[in-house]
Amino acid sequence: MYLQVNGAQTYCYTGGKAFDAAKPTVIFIHGVLNDHSVWILQTRYLANHGWNVLAVDLPGHCKSGGEAPSSVEEAADFIAALLDAAGVPSAALVGHSWGSLIALEAAARLNGRVSHLVLIGMAYPMKVSPALIDAALNQPEKGMQMINVFMRSTLAAPPSALGPGTWVFGSSLALNRRVLRSNPKVNVFHRGFVACDTYANGEQAITAITCPVLFLLGAQDQMTQPKAAQGLIKAAQAAGKTARVEKLPVGHHQMTETPDATLFAIRDFLQGR
Repeated sequence: MYLQVNGAQTYCYTGGKAFDAAKPTVIFIHGVLNDHSVWILQTRYLANHGWNVLAVDLPGHCKSGGEAPSSVEEAADFIAALLDAAGVPSAALVGHSWGSLIALEAAARLNGRVSHLVLIGMAYPMKVSPALIDAALNQPEKGMQMINVFMRSTLAAPPSALGPGTWVFGSSLALNRRVLRSNPKVNVFHRGFVACDTYANGEQAITAITCPVLFLLGAQDQMTQPKAAQGLIKAAQAAGKTARVEKLPVGHHQMTETPDATLFAIRDFLQGR
């Protein structure tokens, strides 16, 4: 499904179901060098169980036009514009990694228009090593190899992730390459990591949200270690927010390493269980 957002054609995967603005809606926001496809299992299930899903390609990524966001704040403004373009008064936001920062900032700005907030692979501050930022800019192939080693705790994800026999490392690397090459004008690898590294509004944003929040963390995550989310979790609790924390026994890419557990955690949270 394509929507015009800020004057640019924007792609949203709907889980194979027609979009119906009368249904509750979930917006899925990907991380650096990813696109809508990382949410395939989760979106298809929810789309077949009473939800609209909009798994977006962020501007300047893959099937979406427009200028690639250079900051979390720019991307959060895009999410607000996406809600308006879709004609939905409110939605749940689910974000992974960089997408979790975007979802958090958008929820703080949109207040009552966000019903639920799911932060997967969250860390704050989400600092990126100088070596990785340099590799993203000057040696992107090396940088992609690095992140695909660091983000995973297994190279043999369950068959429900992508199908039996899938080479998880290779398929993820191929996705990264495809996303990078989809925008010949901007290095979205470097731009995305700089946006993560420089975002500084997390504590203010978590105190401004008005919806319940789920922190879904990977116990073996080397990219955004669970301890790096504790400050934000404590800030949410101190501000009296409804905050739930769940840890899965995997690395950074929970959607493919534990696809079912990730789906069920999101589903149960959205249903208020």
